[in-house]
Amino acid sequence: MEDKPLLVEIVAYAPTAFYHCLHCEMVWQETGFSKGVHEEQIASALPPDLQQDYQAVSDWVQRLFRQYCDRVVVKVIDAASIEGFWKTLRHGLRYYPAIMIGSSKFSGTDFRAVEAEIAHRLDAVPG
Repeated sequence: MEDKPLLVEIVAYAPTAFYHCLHCEMVWQETGFSKGVHEEQIASALPPDLQQDYQAVSDWVQRLFRQYCDRVVVKVIDAASIEGFWKTLRHGLRYYPAIMIGSSKFSGTDFRAVEAEIAHRLDAVPG
């Protein structure tokens, strides 16, 4: 029996870009019509300080996957979305990025405490 991966939820302001349905998106890519449009939308979606926080989260998540592979599942929730608003209220989040692992909550881009919590939870799981 295989253990379930550890769920790491991150509530952060995330860049949102407008995408068509997958079929339309493929057509736009093939024709070259939308070339550069999405990149510009992403680049202008957040102010510089929030872009910096989001980049730090993104880099950290990549390191997390390199270290733990499929032992973790990361769910990124846009703080400006309905789900992000609900998570903020339900869990009493005050600062973003906010990271939740079970009932443990962390905020900010210093991920040392989060990494210690992940290591503790994964070491406690036989594997």
